[in-house]
Amino acid sequence: MAEKEKCELLDTCGFFLNFRGNSEVVKQGWIRMYCQDKEKSERCERKKYRKRTGQAPPDNMAPTGKML
Repeated sequence: MAEKEKCELLDTCGFFLNFRGNSEVVKQGWIRMYCQDKEKSERCERKKYRKRTGQAPPDNMAPTGKML
């Protein structure tokens, strides 16, 4: 089975850079649900925000759109 391509923004995503050690991020499995598959990453509210505004979303905005 071929490995799926991850989201192109994962390595520079402010949310994951700031919260990667946070147990809530791990518990919710956000990286698995939104970032490890480029197709699934299109559901990411952070990515939608960036496309809509042309700016990076706040670092405390989760992929679900929830502010932490």
